[in-house]
Amino acid sequence: MKPLKRPVRRATLVVHVAASAGWLGLTLGLLALALTAYTTESASAIEASYRSMKVFTDWLVLPLALLTLTSGLVLSLGTKWGLARHRWVFVKFWVTLATTTASVLMLRPGVSRAADIVASGGMVAEPRDLLMGPAVSLTAYVFMTVVSVLKPWGLTRRGRRIHGSASSPKAVDDRSLRQTA
Repeated sequence: MKPLKRPVRRATLVVHVAASAGWLGLTLGLLALALTAYTTESASAIEASYRSMKVFTDWLVLPLALLTLTSGLVLSLGTKWGLARHRWVFVKFWVTLATTTASVLMLRPGVSRAADIVASGGMVAEPRDLLMGPAVSLTAYVFMTVVSVLKPWGLTRRGRRIHGSASSPKAVDDRSLRQTA
Protein backbone atom coordinates (compact mmCIF):
# COMPACT_ATOMS: atom_id res chain seq x y z
CA MET A 1 0.00 0.00 0.00
CA LYS A 2 1.26 3.48 -0.80
CA PRO A 3 2.01 5.71 2.18
CA LEU A 4 -0.93 7.82 3.27
CA LYS A 5 -0.71 11.51 2.54
CA ARG A 6 -0.44 13.64 5.66
CA PRO A 7 -4.07 14.90 5.80
CA VAL A 8 -5.44 11.38 5.23
CA ARG A 9 -3.07 9.89 7.81
CA ARG A 10 -4.00 12.52 10.39
CA ALA A 11 -7.74 12.10 9.77
CA THR A 12 -7.43 8.32 10.00
CA LEU A 13 -5.44 8.67 13.21
CA VAL A 14 -8.15 10.89 14.73
CA VAL A 15 -10.83 8.36 13.73
CA HIS A 16 -8.74 5.52 15.19
CA VAL A 17 -8.11 7.26 18.51
CA ALA A 18 -11.74 8.40 18.83
CA ALA A 19 -13.12 4.94 18.00
CA SER A 20 -10.65 3.26 20.37
CA ALA A 21 -11.48 5.68 23.18
CA GLY A 22 -15.18 5.17 22.49
CA TRP A 23 -14.78 1.40 22.63
CA LEU A 24 -12.88 1.69 25.92
CA GLY A 25 -15.54 4.02 27.37
CA LEU A 26 -18.33 1.76 26.18
CA THR A 27 -16.62 -1.15 27.89
CA LEU A 28 -16.40 0.84 31.13
CA GLY A 29 -20.14 1.51 30.85
CA LEU A 30 -20.87 -2.18 30.25
CA LEU A 31 -18.72 -3.09 33.24
CA ALA A 32 -20.58 -0.59 35.45
CA LEU A 33 -23.94 -1.97 34.33
CA ALA A 34 -22.81 -5.57 34.83
CA LEU A 35 -21.52 -4.69 38.31
CA THR A 36 -24.86 -3.08 39.12
CA ALA A 37 -26.78 -6.15 37.97
CA TYR A 38 -24.42 -8.45 39.88
CA THR A 39 -24.47 -6.58 43.18
CA THR A 40 -28.04 -5.28 43.49
CA GLU A 41 -31.03 -7.07 44.92
CA SER A 42 -33.52 -4.93 43.00
CA ALA A 43 -35.19 -6.82 40.16
CA SER A 44 -35.98 -3.58 38.34
CA ALA A 45 -32.33 -2.40 38.55
CA ILE A 46 -31.13 -5.78 37.26
CA GLU A 47 -33.59 -5.64 34.36
CA ALA A 48 -32.66 -2.04 33.55
CA SER A 49 -28.95 -2.92 33.62
CA TYR A 50 -29.33 -5.85 31.24
CA ARG A 51 -31.61 -3.92 28.91
CA SER A 52 -29.11 -1.06 28.79
CA MET A 53 -26.27 -3.50 28.14
CA LYS A 54 -28.29 -4.99 25.29
CA VAL A 55 -28.76 -1.57 23.67
CA PHE A 56 -25.01 -0.89 23.95
CA THR A 57 -23.98 -4.27 22.59
CA ASP A 58 -26.57 -4.26 19.81
CA TRP A 59 -25.87 -0.75 18.53
CA LEU A 60 -22.40 0.36 19.60
CA VAL A 61 -19.98 -2.50 20.20
CA LEU A 62 -19.72 -3.84 16.66
CA PRO A 63 -19.47 -0.47 14.86
CA LEU A 64 -16.79 0.79 17.27
CA ALA A 65 -14.89 -2.50 17.12
CA LEU A 66 -14.92 -2.58 13.32
CA LEU A 67 -14.01 1.10 13.05
CA THR A 68 -11.09 0.61 15.45
CA LEU A 69 -9.91 -2.49 13.59
CA THR A 70 -10.28 -0.95 10.12
CA SER A 71 -8.68 2.39 10.95
CA GLY A 72 -5.81 0.64 12.74
CA LEU A 73 -5.26 -1.59 9.73
CA VAL A 74 -5.27 1.38 7.35
CA LEU A 75 -2.79 3.24 9.59
CA SER A 76 -0.48 0.27 9.89
CA LEU A 77 -0.45 -0.41 6.16
CA GLY A 78 -0.23 3.24 5.14
CA THR A 79 2.54 4.41 7.48
CA LYS A 80 6.13 3.56 8.33
CA TRP A 81 4.97 1.33 11.18
CA GLY A 82 3.63 -1.41 8.91
CA LEU A 83 1.46 -4.28 10.07
CA ALA A 84 4.25 -6.80 10.56
CA ARG A 85 7.32 -4.58 10.92
CA HIS A 86 7.00 -3.70 14.60
CA ARG A 87 5.96 -6.17 17.26
CA TRP A 88 3.78 -3.68 19.10
CA VAL A 89 1.67 -3.03 15.97
CA PHE A 90 1.38 -6.74 15.25
CA VAL A 91 0.33 -7.50 18.84
CA LYS A 92 -2.24 -4.69 18.82
CA PHE A 93 -3.72 -5.98 15.57
CA TRP A 94 -4.17 -9.52 16.91
CA VAL A 95 -5.53 -8.37 20.29
CA THR A 96 -8.00 -6.07 18.51
CA LEU A 97 -9.07 -8.89 16.21
CA ALA A 98 -9.49 -11.24 19.19
CA THR A 99 -11.53 -8.75 21.22
CA THR A 100 -13.70 -7.92 18.21
CA THR A 101 -14.37 -11.61 17.63
CA ALA A 102 -15.09 -12.23 21.32
CA SER A 103 -17.47 -9.26 21.38
CA VAL A 104 -19.42 -10.58 18.41
CA LEU A 105 -19.43 -14.28 19.28
CA MET A 106 -19.64 -14.19 23.08
CA LEU A 107 -20.51 -10.80 24.59
CA ARG A 108 -23.43 -9.79 22.36
CA PRO A 109 -25.22 -13.18 22.48
CA GLY A 110 -24.65 -13.47 26.25
CA VAL A 111 -26.06 -10.03 26.94
CA SER A 112 -29.03 -10.67 24.62
CA ARG A 113 -29.82 -13.96 26.38
CA ALA A 114 -29.58 -12.31 29.82
CA ALA A 115 -31.83 -9.41 28.78
CA ASP A 116 -34.41 -11.84 27.35
CA ILE A 117 -34.36 -14.01 30.48
CA VAL A 118 -34.75 -11.05 32.83
CA ALA A 119 -37.47 -9.47 30.66
CA SER A 120 -39.50 -12.68 30.91
CA GLY A 121 -39.22 -12.62 34.70
CA GLY A 122 -36.44 -15.19 35.06
CA MET A 123 -33.08 -15.04 36.77
CA VAL A 124 -29.73 -15.16 34.94
CA ALA A 125 -27.94 -18.37 35.95
CA GLU A 126 -24.41 -16.95 35.99
CA PRO A 127 -24.46 -13.15 36.16
CA ARG A 128 -20.71 -13.25 36.80
CA ASP A 129 -20.20 -14.30 33.16
CA LEU A 130 -21.55 -10.95 32.00
CA LEU A 131 -19.11 -9.25 34.35
CA MET A 132 -16.08 -11.10 32.99
CA GLY A 133 -16.50 -10.06 29.34
CA PRO A 134 -16.24 -6.31 29.95
CA ALA A 135 -13.53 -6.84 32.59
CA VAL A 136 -11.34 -8.84 30.20
CA SER A 137 -12.06 -6.41 27.35
CA LEU A 138 -11.17 -3.43 29.50
CA THR A 139 -7.88 -5.07 30.45
CA ALA A 140 -7.12 -5.70 26.77
CA TYR A 141 -7.94 -2.10 25.77
CA VAL A 142 -5.81 -0.62 28.54
CA PHE A 143 -2.98 -2.96 27.50
CA MET A 144 -3.29 -1.81 23.88
CA THR A 145 -3.30 1.83 25.00
CA VAL A 146 -0.09 1.29 26.95
CA VAL A 147 1.48 -0.50 23.99
CA SER A 148 0.46 2.35 21.66
CA VAL A 149 2.07 4.94 23.90
CA LEU A 150 5.26 3.05 24.82
CA LYS A 151 5.83 1.20 21.51
CA PRO A 152 7.88 -1.62 23.08
CA TRP A 153 9.57 -4.72 21.65
CA GLY A 154 11.27 -3.38 18.52
CA LEU A 155 11.19 -4.79 15.02
CA THR A 156 9.88 -8.16 13.91
CA ARG A 157 12.06 -10.43 11.78
CA ARG A 158 10.35 -9.02 8.68
CA GLY A 159 10.89 -5.48 9.98
CA ARG A 160 14.60 -6.13 10.55
CA ARG A 161 14.91 -7.53 7.03
CA ILE A 162 13.13 -4.49 5.51
CA HIS A 163 15.10 -2.09 7.68
CA GLY A 164 18.36 -3.81 6.72
CA SER A 165 17.59 -3.67 3.01
CA ALA A 166 16.55 -0.01 3.27
CA SER A 167 19.94 0.92 4.66
CA SER A 168 21.92 -1.02 2.03
CA PRO A 169 23.89 1.05 -0.54
CA LYS A 170 21.69 -0.14 -3.43
CA ALA A 171 18.52 1.08 -1.68
CA VAL A 172 20.13 4.45 -0.97
CA ASP A 173 21.12 4.76 -4.63
CA ASP A 174 17.58 3.90 -5.74
CA ARG A 175 16.13 6.54 -3.44
CA SER A 176 18.58 9.19 -4.62
CA LEU A 177 17.50 8.61 -8.25
CA ARG A 178 13.89 9.58 -7.51
CA GLN A 179 12.82 12.98 -8.71
CA THR A 180 12.00 15.35 -5.92
CA ALA A 181 10.44 18.19 -7.90
